[in-house]
Amino acid sequence: MSRYPWTQVPGGWDVRPLWTEFRRGKILGDGTAELLSVYRDYGVIPKASRDDNFNKASEDLSKYQRVSKGDLVVNKMKAWQGSLGISAFDGIVSPAYFVYKAVGALDRRYAHYLLRSKQYADHMAAISSGIRPNQWDLDPLQFAVTPLVVPPRTVQGTIADYLDRETVQIDAFIAKNEELIALLTERRASAIVAAIGGYDAIPLKRLVSSERPLTYGILQCGEPVQDGVPYIGPSDLPGEGASPSLGALRRTTPEIAAAYGRSTLRGGDIVVSIGPAFGRVGLLSDDLEGANLTQDTVRVAVMPAKVDPTYLVWVLSSRVAYDYWDRQILGATFRRLNLGTLGDTPIPLPPREEQAQIARRIEGVVERIDATLMAANRAIELAKERRAALISAAVTGKIDVGVAA
Repeated sequence: MSRYPWTQVPGGWDVRPLWTEFRRGKILGDGTAELLSVYRDYGVIPKASRDDNFNKASEDLSKYQRVSKGDLVVNKMKAWQGSLGISAFDGIVSPAYFVYKAVGALDRRYAHYLLRSKQYADHMAAISSGIRPNQWDLDPLQFAVTPLVVPPRTVQGTIADYLDRETVQIDAFIAKNEELIALLTERRASAIVAAIGGYDAIPLKRLVSSERPLTYGILQCGEPVQDGVPYIGPSDLPGEGASPSLGALRRTTPEIAAAYGRSTLRGGDIVVSIGPAFGRVGLLSDDLEGANLTQDTVRVAVMPAKVDPTYLVWVLSSRVAYDYWDRQILGATFRRLNLGTLGDTPIPLPPREEQAQIARRIEGVVERIDATLMAANRAIELAKERRAALISAAVTGKIDVGVAA
């Protein structure tokens, strides 16, 4: 019996190395076939079928590999996440992928479920190596001897049929919740804009203290030091006014921070990211007094007599601000804000006494919608866990799918 724990299989089932069923090859396409990609959640699908794949293909597709229906395609750097599968399409894939031709009689649908099961994802992690997880590389030699759980041929088809039926129901449930999340997210954004209303607007810079004007921070923070001055970058901002956590911030030397005294922070300041991840907004807690910024973040020291900081945070976190920013940087090679654009951002300004009321109204609406969003996300998470557990149990013979081994 194999040393791998998931290969404790029912009688009549076999365990054999992957190379007996799949052999690696590399056949170049002509660059004209449909471009395919490997997704963790979907396997091998046309790249154009998803609008959330931002990896750009090379302009020269002559080195891309040909894939035929039934081939096993593996993203060698993300196999441990489940980014592999049996292709149901003819096309071409990145030269960085591994492509394996089927040489055995394994049912293709069963093989797809088997190799994408949690046990096999864990195995891919064990035979991958690298400095960081995002740079892990699958060892092709160890992958070739990966033990495959092989039931009798008729059982393979029955298991695949069973999983097709069960997973399509789970996937439909997930899709419904994803639609609900999209609807609620849109409703949330629209509710914030509606609450802000159509008041006359003034530029953000007119709400900022003249003694502490808009400014970005440290150009070169150097290597982080243990006991130094904390500084805030875009990745430290959770968004929608949440303050960064002091304990999680990196620190620079007092000497570097002292050279940027102009960007020293106080509790109650607002910080806005202006780099590629522009538009994140934080309202600083008092324990961040004396901290500093990076060059991709800007301090907004508002005048409380003119604007309620919490109200301003909601405006800066809303489409009111984002749509303005998007128009200003439309067509730019590098999409990022600058001090001028940020300072000119139009801020709808109701009477000061109404601003806190509007902020509280927004918070109430957001809290209710977020509770529903959390429930929908949790439902998806549980459904995916159930799906994974069902597949793992079926392909290893742990559950009876209505056939005898």
